[in-house]
Amino acid sequence: MKPQVIIIGRPNVGKSTLFNRLVGKKLALVDDQPGVTRDRRFGDVNLLGLEFTIVDTAGWEDLDPATLPGRMRMQTEASLDGADLALFVIDSRAGLTPLDEEIGRWLRQAKVPVVLIANKAEGKQGDHGLFESFALGFGEPVALSAEHGEGMGDLFEALLPHLDDKQPEFDEFAEEEDELSGPLKLAIVGRPNAGKSTLINAMLREDRLLTGPEAGITRDSIAVDWLWTDPKTGEERPVRLIDTAGMRKKARVIEKLEKMSVADALHAIDFAEVVVLLLDATQGLEHQDLKIASKVLEEGRALIIAINKWDVAEGPSGLFNGIRGALDEGLAQVKGVPLLSVSARTGKGLDELIRVGFEIREAWSKRVPTGLLNRWFDSALEANPPPAPGGKRIKLRYITQAKTRPPGFVLFGTRLDDLPTSYQRYLINGIRRELGFDAVPIRLNLRSAKNPFAKD
Repeated sequence: MKPQVIIIGRPNVGKSTLFNRLVGKKLALVDDQPGVTRDRRFGDVNLLGLEFTIVDTAGWEDLDPATLPGRMRMQTEASLDGADLALFVIDSRAGLTPLDEEIGRWLRQAKVPVVLIANKAEGKQGDHGLFESFALGFGEPVALSAEHGEGMGDLFEALLPHLDDKQPEFDEFAEEEDELSGPLKLAIVGRPNAGKSTLINAMLREDRLLTGPEAGITRDSIAVDWLWTDPKTGEERPVRLIDTAGMRKKARVIEKLEKMSVADALHAIDFAEVVVLLLDATQGLEHQDLKIASKVLEEGRALIIAINKWDVAEGPSGLFNGIRGALDEGLAQVKGVPLLSVSARTGKGLDELIRVGFEIREAWSKRVPTGLLNRWFDSALEANPPPAPGGKRIKLRYITQAKTRPPGFVLFGTRLDDLPTSYQRYLINGIRRELGFDAVPIRLNLRSAKNPFAKD
């Protein structure tokens, strides 16, 4: 396990900018307005050979725990549990504030070592705040500019005494992790207030993600690693749960920050293996849900539809059948997408959701031997030969599987430009139904053999 380093400070001192600088990617959303980060975000860092996990946290605000900023502060406080080091970030241009001093008092009571970071120290404008920060009692501050990457060498020297003896051992003979034994990368998407964060908290059985009645609390896509215990076998299996921001209709997304959050959610889909589209049982299926589902399938991800708040659903049988029919009609490219009913409040259906996630990932990762594939192909052609548009026969020679995750097939033959879409759909449905691919997206590419005697 890598040592864990927590970034802590009041709002808008540049914590997320420092996080992005250390992980080398723009993973955390950054904006001029305070309070952008709300949940903890984890990232892997290699700083001049020093490896650790960095944790971005919400800005510390001294407000009632019942308020949204107060609940954000409680998440930040909880982040110190199990941490090896805290990076206390101040804004050297603004100088010390009463809130900085309050955070300092809290950190001095904690049992975690602290490195003081004076951010925004480029130029001479930060000198005053830099000197002031000695009064916090954490020794000499590290002056840096997360925005411009200045001071990273000094930060390395400050971290080394705390993290050097906690570096993970390197095993040069370790084999690459097998795709199906690795964590199930499961992203939860949906409209705002469908209960995505609440669902993940229910799975984890802890208040890991910030929740509340306010719509749109989640902004960043947050990944949480978890061990799921299969209630049938008792086996523990790793899962990486990815919470995402709610996705509203494009016309309603006006604020820059919400646009960034939605873009981040779409980006999270790219890194997932299986995507759960969470519906609200009190609202049913809306057009926006179908658009999100289509986007997931276009990206080639395995899809599960889960209806949340099932414990308060009115007419559950009719609701379930209505949504099933609408999905089969609205998602014509993939019939039979798994549809489950769950309740984050009561825990209904959560183990079934994870179990189906592992099953559909297996289908999404499946490879069919070429011999078996072509025996199926020959029987499919015999049962339903391709049409002959204009009296000219289309000859289909053979088919091969070119890739997995999602499954991709290449069909070889002649005059394939004239092969109707309906016949391609017949082949795809047959592959899915008879070769065990279930309701996962399948790609079929057509490749016509070139005639060496034909003139260009």
